[in-house]
Amino acid sequence: MPVVRLVGAGFVAVLCSAIPSALTKPCRAAEPAASAADASAAHRGYQLVRTKPYLPAEFPAAAVEGSWRMWPADLKAKAQRATLEQRRKMLLARYGLVPAPEDPDGMPMAFIPDARGDWSLTCLSCHGGKVAGRPIPGLGNSHFAFQTMTHEVIRTWLAASGKPQAWQINRLTSPLGLSNGTTDAQVFSIQLTALRDDDMNVVHNAKMPPYEHHDLDAPPLWNVRKKKRLYIDGFAEKTPRTIMQFVLYPNNNSDTVKGWESDFRDILAWIESLEPPKYPGTIDRQLAARGEPIFRTTCAECHGTYGPGGAYPEKTVNIEEVGTDSLRLTGMPPEHRRRFGAGWFGEGGKRTAVEKPEGYVAPPLDGIWASAPYFHNGSVPTLWHIFHPDKRPTVWLRTEDGYDHARVGLEVTEFADLPASATDGAERRRYFDTRIAGKSAAGHDFPDALDEDQKRAVIEYMKTL
Repeated sequence: MPVVRLVGAGFVAVLCSAIPSALTKPCRAAEPAASAADASAAHRGYQLVRTKPYLPAEFPAAAVEGSWRMWPADLKAKAQRATLEQRRKMLLARYGLVPAPEDPDGMPMAFIPDARGDWSLTCLSCHGGKVAGRPIPGLGNSHFAFQTMTHEVIRTWLAASGKPQAWQINRLTSPLGLSNGTTDAQVFSIQLTALRDDDMNVVHNAKMPPYEHHDLDAPPLWNVRKKKRLYIDGFAEKTPRTIMQFVLYPNNNSDTVKGWESDFRDILAWIESLEPPKYPGTIDRQLAARGEPIFRTTCAECHGTYGPGGAYPEKTVNIEEVGTDSLRLTGMPPEHRRRFGAGWFGEGGKRTAVEKPEGYVAPPLDGIWASAPYFHNGSVPTLWHIFHPDKRPTVWLRTEDGYDHARVGLEVTEFADLPASATDGAERRRYFDTRIAGKSAAGHDFPDALDEDQKRAVIEYMKTL
């Protein structure tokens, strides 16, 4: 898994300060404290990510634990017969919650419990994933069923308490993620920043700029250290403030938000300390060696070079050239980007914000084997499909922990259409449907210039990155 540089083997975050819920076993006993040399910014950053809630605990523990009562009849009956441990595993699987590697029986990485044991979302809800069943902090969580979990937990809470709260109505009526593993994250940013003035004060009855909902795939965080700008369109400079957009819930006032900047300086240090995981399977070194010069000729201009002397160009590729789904560009209004740069996030205009990006930034490919699905919207399940544009599935369904070593990526079943059994929203979201607005798998046809042997060689080389 990615390792935290500067943090020694003695590091174990203390995660037991809150009351565990019935579905979360007590944390393991704390190991000896990290040495003074290990008390680094990266060490502090991971502690903060795993132990400090920055958002309200909107997921009551009792409602999370009882959400199985809202599941489909067959799954509900199975949960009713299950032991507590079996039901916990079912809950984690249904909602795409990934155990923390340092405490697999404790609270999943997506959440932190408050003093009452209720669940508060963390950065790792989207950026704490797993590959082939192996939890990796910093990997995009391509399992996270955010909308399904939110809706079922709220319905469970309402069944017990009655009258909905305003935020619950908003969650039930706004799209949070139209496919499991992708979320409407950048739209959350638009909505939250619109509720603030340039000094981070809450603005009541604020006018929301026009925007379009668009799901995104969370990128692997270990590539952040190579970048000077963030997000797939590169519109914002990389600073601790830039990654703080998602703490702007109205209950966090201006002083609170500003007071957290030092926290996020440490969190960014943790992010930049991450290393990509090494491919765990067999690599044909001779084939990979043949693929490297082909990669340098056909891919490196945009994605960079690797190994000693490697360099990353952070190149924006025009949308007309790359041809991938454009809704990410058109769905975010220039007004949002402009206000972002002019206000607190952009340090009053000292940081540049690109109001109208012309395309997408080609990402670094370190650890590319682990970061499926591919493209900014998560529409392509394997590297093989990247290199065979005409073979990309219209609809696909992944397995829970399978990995396709032959095609390098998710283990999937492909469909020409949604199965007839996908009748409700939760079931439909289990399938990735590339016909939904913003989810197209078209574009990036550059591999068509290669023959089949060349494609095989380049894919083999990419396992080494």
